[in-house]
Amino acid sequence: MALLKINLNDPLMKAIKAINSIGGNSLTEEDLKKQRAAMERAGKLAAPTGDVTVDGFMVDGISCEWLKPDFAHNPQYIILYAHGGGYTCGGLGYARILAAKLAVATGFSVISFEYRLAPENKYPAAIEDGMKIWDYLRDKGYGAKQVIFAGDSAGGNLVLCMAQKLLKEKNLSPKCLLLFSPWTDMTATSGTYETCKDKDPILTKDYVIGVRDAYIGEEVDSSVEIYSPLNGSFDGFPPTLIMVGKNEILLDDSVRLQKKMHKAGCNVVIDIEKDGWHVYQQMPLPVASRAMKRLADFVSKTIYTQLA
Repeated sequence: MALLKINLNDPLMKAIKAINSIGGNSLTEEDLKKQRAAMERAGKLAAPTGDVTVDGFMVDGISCEWLKPDFAHNPQYIILYAHGGGYTCGGLGYARILAAKLAVATGFSVISFEYRLAPENKYPAAIEDGMKIWDYLRDKGYGAKQVIFAGDSAGGNLVLCMAQKLLKEKNLSPKCLLLFSPWTDMTATSGTYETCKDKDPILTKDYVIGVRDAYIGEEVDSSVEIYSPLNGSFDGFPPTLIMVGKNEILLDDSVRLQKKMHKAGCNVVIDIEKDGWHVYQQMPLPVASRAMKRLADFVSKTIYTQLA
């Protein structure tokens, strides 16, 4: 079985698993403290230490990092990256794992940011913070088509919601979207919650429901598009790459997203890694390196082919 290749005792895997260790609605202050500390440990273990220059700065009270690749840098485009963590965990240290990999793979600068976390800050705090970063980039002179959105897990949910909001309110959209195991449907009712529950080394349904309720509350309709972008409109959506592991409970969140976007006429590619799990690209493994190469190929085809 492919998942036997995963060393669950690897320090990084243990740290990432600890992030998603809560059961049901046991989102206590102690739970959060442990999860957030584990996420920072994961960042220290996995974030690349070379090939990028990292500069910290603030945008309207939001802590941010600007990561610039040291080689083959193209300043015309920039990636706005939103980290995962169920909207309840995550900071710049954790975000640096994929932010640095994105910078090296694409040759573009990447901005990551610490959006406000639940349950202290419920919806719409995170998307408000994301839109402030979008406005900051626009004020810095980046046109809409010079900005790429990227996000993993809850961060994938966030950038999808941001793109839908921009199209609906301003008729603007980013150049393209890069999604790692995006959380697209907060109802937690898709089939792979059951078919993959014994194969997924990272996520559980209880965890997903727990962080969902912490973020949006228990009394709201979680199927509404502002929470579940799968149920929103994809008319006029930009080119999108969806990367997901075959062994994760959120597999259907990606498969159904691809089908709906394709039906709406979008340029959408889904990349299902047969040996992958939830956001496997974080790990310092060959399977992750190969995935980032495929992502770089998608970006090059999307941007440079259109310029030719």
